[in-house]
Amino acid sequence: MTVDFRFRRSPAIRIAWHRWKGAWTDARVRAEFGRLERSVRAAGLRSGRWVFLEPSLRSYVVGIELHGTPRRGSGLRVRTLPAARVASVEFDPEVVSPRVVYHGLTDWLRWRRKDRTIRSIGMYREIYRGNPWKDPKAWSRTEVQAVVR
Repeated sequence: MTVDFRFRRSPAIRIAWHRWKGAWTDARVRAEFGRLERSVRAAGLRSGRWVFLEPSLRSYVVGIELHGTPRRGSGLRVRTLPAARVASVEFDPEVVSPRVVYHGLTDWLRWRRKDRTIRSIGMYREIYRGNPWKDPKAWSRTEVQAVVR
């Protein structure tokens, strides 16, 4: 399997989100996504892509893209990730280790900074096309994006 890095324009994504601080565990990430998914369903909204962000050290954000507008009393926190230029890579974590993909993307971006193709590297985010724990197709199309300027 080949893994290709590319620059592209990512559209704005409106998400219902939840943030927490502390140690990273897969069980905690899964629980937070589950809690958020139940809230989105209870609000009567359709969901889209699932987003995982790490804005700072030991701080994490999970989000689910919303199709529709939540009512005022729904209890959902809504935020829009603005449209941005991103370095993107799509891969299957069962075939290629995520550690290798992150390392390769980081090195590729470092060289793009050296040759002045980009000026800076922003936050990394993982985007899934659905629930990665229940939908094998969503898991096999994991996308990692790094916002670049």
